[in-house]
Amino acid sequence: MIEIHAGPAAEPVAAGRPPAVAQSPEPSSWALALWRGFRNRCPHCGEGRLFHRFLKVRDTCDSCGTELHHHRADDLPPYLVIFVVGHLAGLGILESEMRLDVPLWFQMTFWPGLALIASLLLLQPTKGAVVGLQYALGMHGFSAIRRAGAQAPDARGQTDCGRHETETRDGGRTDGRGTGA
Repeated sequence: MIEIHAGPAAEPVAAGRPPAVAQSPEPSSWALALWRGFRNRCPHCGEGRLFHRFLKVRDTCDSCGTELHHHRADDLPPYLVIFVVGHLAGLGILESEMRLDVPLWFQMTFWPGLALIASLLLLQPTKGAVVGLQYALGMHGFSAIRRAGAQAPDARGQTDCGRHETETRDGGRTDGRGTGA
């Protein structure tokens, strides 16, 4: 069951930083958010960087202040990368065996190296795309941010910061786990 509570904001907007809705009052499409995440940019504004380490997503966007800590990318990005790289490497191995006379020592060094490099190159963009898709679909706490993003700023360029909406599931937690053991 989903409960939506409104109350005072847990964190006030930092001085000098525009509110999360100042950049784009209209929610972006899922394809745009997915593309922004794939480019390692904030899915809301497309300006701020999404990662501050190789696979560590920032808590908030540096440009627009959107909270990004809600994501639950977990194991989907590695599964997608394994699926794509495994099919490409498997096709390459099959075609090289059937059409070319390549020595075994070359194949035993080339294909694992190629798979490792391709996996490392695709892992971060894939995780960014998954975070962008979760943002666009309003999953895992992003729905409250997207609803707040639809509010128009007032004359001072600020939104109603006196109200803060949070989603709770299964006894108050947003990650799907209950409050028990």
